[in-house]
Amino acid sequence: MNASKVSQAVVEKEVIAEHPKPRVRDRIFETACELFYRHGIRAVGVDTIASEAGTNKMSFYRSFASKDELVAEYLRSEEREGWDWWDEIMKAHEGNPRKQVEVLFDAHVKETCKMDSRGCALANAAVEITEPEHPARAVVEQYKAEMRRRFRKLARELNAREPEVLGDSLMLLWEGSYLTRLTFQCQHGPAHNAGKAARALIDAYTS
Repeated sequence: MNASKVSQAVVEKEVIAEHPKPRVRDRIFETACELFYRHGIRAVGVDTIASEAGTNKMSFYRSFASKDELVAEYLRSEEREGWDWWDEIMKAHEGNPRKQVEVLFDAHVKETCKMDSRGCALANAAVEITEPEHPARAVVEQYKAEMRRRFRKLARELNAREPEVLGDSLMLLWEGSYLTRLTFQCQHGPAHNAGKAARALIDAYTS
């Protein structure tokens, strides 16, 4: 092999090393996450996931015990990302609960109004998954319970009258924004005004 071919082989080897092929399990998981969010959990079967991931059902079941377990892992991943996003916003305005709520809702509107947004993955899953024994159901319920706790905590920090009511009202506004994103074009939908509505709620309970 001449020097130029040796050099080319070294370069190709380095490129491959820098961009390793994703593991089969990772491909399946990433593909499933995208399909579940785009099309819904019930609408996407194991055959479709395996095919879109470029593998087969045997590889799927070597990676995941069942579709239900995969769904639960998908939602846990969404939950982690959601809290990481939330905590980053909170940290930037620590000690100023009003600013935290305002910036949180402004960021929420921006995310919800993206053209590719399909709302909250966990809220969407709650509509589809009604069986209490489904492993994903507990993930959804725990996530929403924690969200309620956080909104009520913020309301207490605002020294609001009836902080539980304000906290629940903020959560209802938050959740409703996601739902209207599915039925309205964002630039004309109610979600666009969620930040203004949050400010009005705070004023009503703290003035």
